[in-house]
Amino acid sequence: MSKSGRIPHELIDQIRERADLVGIVGEMVQLKKAGREFKGLCPFHQEKTPSFYVIPAKGFYQCFGCSKSGDVFNFVMEQRGMDFVEAVEYVAGRTGIEIVREEGKEDPNRPLYEIVGFARSWFRERLLDEVDGAEARAYLEGRGIGMEVAERFGLGWAPDEWRALREAAQKHGLDEDLMLHLGLLKKSERSKEPYDGYRGRIIFPIESASGQTIAFGGRNLTGDIPKYINSPESDIYTKGQHLYGLSWAKNAIRKEDAVVLVEGYMDVVALAAAGFENVVAALGTALTSEQAERLAGYTKQPLLLFDSDSGGQKATFKGGDILLAAGMHPKVVTLPSGEDPDTLVRDQGAEALRELMSRPLDVLDRKIQLLEEANYFTTIDRKHAAVDKLMPTLEAVRDPARRDLYIGRVAEVTGVRRETLEGAIEESRTAARKTHSETGGGSFRRQQQSTVDRQRQSTHGSFERMGPEPTLLKVMLRGVSWVERAVEVGVGAEDFEDPYYRAIFEALLDEPDLREPPESMDPLARERFDEVLDPDEDLKHGSELFTDSVTRLRVRALVRREQELQAAIERTSDIEEKMRLLAEKSTVKSELLELDSTYGWGSVTHRGPTTS
Repeated sequence: MSKSGRIPHELIDQIRERADLVGIVGEMVQLKKAGREFKGLCPFHQEKTPSFYVIPAKGFYQCFGCSKSGDVFNFVMEQRGMDFVEAVEYVAGRTGIEIVREEGKEDPNRPLYEIVGFARSWFRERLLDEVDGAEARAYLEGRGIGMEVAERFGLGWAPDEWRALREAAQKHGLDEDLMLHLGLLKKSERSKEPYDGYRGRIIFPIESASGQTIAFGGRNLTGDIPKYINSPESDIYTKGQHLYGLSWAKNAIRKEDAVVLVEGYMDVVALAAAGFENVVAALGTALTSEQAERLAGYTKQPLLLFDSDSGGQKATFKGGDILLAAGMHPKVVTLPSGEDPDTLVRDQGAEALRELMSRPLDVLDRKIQLLEEANYFTTIDRKHAAVDKLMPTLEAVRDPARRDLYIGRVAEVTGVRRETLEGAIEESRTAARKTHSETGGGSFRRQQQSTVDRQRQSTHGSFERMGPEPTLLKVMLRGVSWVERAVEVGVGAEDFEDPYYRAIFEALLDEPDLREPPESMDPLARERFDEVLDPDEDLKHGSELFTDSVTRLRVRALVRREQELQAAIERTSDIEEKMRLLAEKSTVKSELLELDSTYGWGSVTHRGPTTS
């Protein structure tokens, strides 16, 4: 089946008409015949009395409890986490209709897919090469990853050479500008010629849910900084919308009605090698609402299996709240101190992990357990602080019954009346519906956020006025770990609008411990380097400055993307393309709102891109 070209509207209508809606819905919902219709318990919300109906004669479903409705494509998209084209292809496969796409209307991103497909094959060949891949294969085997698992995930090897991939791509006539866009090649002020973006790294191909390669992650073998580098976002890859390993794990997730969420590529692959098939990882430092909604199409039962360190705990609770907001019921698997999933399985075996996974804690119970261990319920002030930490979970939970249980539990451990907690939740929701510039008041969480905002403004307001680019560079120049952290959260050279700040950022990627400008650097960039270095400047709030500047860069990029999408929407007359653009714009706006509600950047969100 050709992947190029567009699926004709007439063919989409034919697939819809011939689809066995009852059969497809019946795979995930137990249906009983009711006259000419079929009914069952709604898969979109919890209920005890069936209010979900499938009407085959009209080709749609309707829930009279939560008002969800749609056709066969809508159902597949919602329940299997697919986009529209993937849903059409899935239903076509079930219906026995071959998809023949319209000639002359190829996917504009086809050249990008061809390049990542070529790169994946090339990296794979290097891993299997008797000489080139020997060290990488030995490393993987030492981590318990045999060639069978490496083949399943398409693992590859980028040799420690500056232009090996580039030279191979040139022989095939691949566009270097597109390779730069995809992060497979990079440019530096020190060299006129592009060089390979991945060198001396195990390569993890990143796939869409349908199995199409869209990006890469690369891990070095030595543990040097940065340990991981990842593809930048591109026209075919938005990291907040995808999950690593989902294309392999989705069937196991549906079969087991549970998904195991881990922190990174290696955890996914190592657990798969140990026999755990329903494992995925977020692509970035934190789970996004889009990723949670996609997972909710497969199961309502996520197990959070993050590292036992403080960073892992923070990721657990933030991710837990996002999953609750998506209608899921997250539980936490607590690992022994100092362990991560990969090391635990290698040192103690798969059964040790299965034992821990057999007795997970509800995310709220685990949060309370940690607060108890830190003596948060011993004094009035500390109980108040405990409520601040628990409120995000109460506000996030979508299921009314679970929210009621959560409120009762928090009232029990803190001594705060449930009426007070309910009022705080309602006030927070009311405030969230108002303009983002309003501070609101009343809820524990919003009071706390207002205090943080005031402290941030008084502590380092001058840095905010300076702009996100020099502020981030100031922090990065304070230590190699900050350079690694910037790479891990996905900051790339394309995020810097100022060419001189961009040159400094690229120099730091090449030499993370750089403390003086290279001789080859542009004179103006050298001046900027000296300005941002300033060893006498007080950066005791470096973590907050880092988060602030990265968030502002992200907001700026999202606003720019939203404007580009709006312009494209106004230009196109193609209905299918317009719908795709509108869907992407909606995703961008959701991410902007999420950043706004999390970090309080309302003024940035609404005024458009800022300058450095």
